[in-house]
Amino acid sequence: MLAALSVSSWAADTNLDQLLRTVENRYNRAKTLQVLFTEAYTKPRETKRTESGILMLRKPGRMRWDYSQPKGKLFISDGKSLYLYTPAENRAEHMKLQETDDMRAPLAFLLGNLKFQKEFQNLQGIPEGAGTRITAEPKKDNLPYSKVEFLVTAEGVIREVKVVSFDNSVLQFAFDQEKVNPPLDDKLFLFQPPKGVELVEAGQ
Repeated sequence: MLAALSVSSWAADTNLDQLLRTVENRYNRAKTLQVLFTEAYTKPRETKRTESGILMLRKPGRMRWDYSQPKGKLFISDGKSLYLYTPAENRAEHMKLQETDDMRAPLAFLLGNLKFQKEFQNLQGIPEGAGTRITAEPKKDNLPYSKVEFLVTAEGVIREVKVVSFDNSVLQFAFDQEKVNPPLDDKLFLFQPPKGVELVEAGQ
C-alpha cells in the first residue's frame, strides 16, 4: 500500500511539473498578450465588486487594464511606475511598481520570466473540469498576498487567477479570447492624464 501511494504521489508530482513547464513555455515565449477579463473583488463585510475590460501586456514590464465597466477606468504600468485613473473621482494616482500593494501585481510575473518554482512554494494541482487548478504560496514574505490560484488548460492557457490577501480579501480574474503576440503600440503603455485630472502620489 505504501509503495502504491508513493508511486501515485510521484505520478501526480510529475504531471504537475509537466503542466507548469507547459504554462511557462507558453507565456515566456510571448512578447505581447491580449485578453478579455472579468475582475471580481471581495472583501470581508463589504459588497462584492465586479468590473471588466481588456488587458494588454508587453514585455518587459508593461501592462494596460482598459476597463469597459466602469467605462474609462485605466490601470497602466510603463515598466517602472503604475497609474490608476478613475473617471468617477476625476483623479489619477501614481505609484512605483515595486511599492504597490495592488493585488493585480501578482499578474506582473507574466511580464517577465515565469518560473513557478522560483516565485512560489507549496505548489499543488487539483483537477477541475477539463483543466487543473494550481494553488501556490509566494516565497517572499513581503508581498501583499498569501495565496494564488491558477486555473489552466492542458495546453497551458491560464483561464482564471485568484489572489488571496492576508486580510482575506479576494481578487479573482476570469480570462477569455486570449491572443498571443498581437501587435501592441508602445504608446498604449504611456499614461497621459486627461485635461483637468489631478495626478497625485498614492496614499495622498
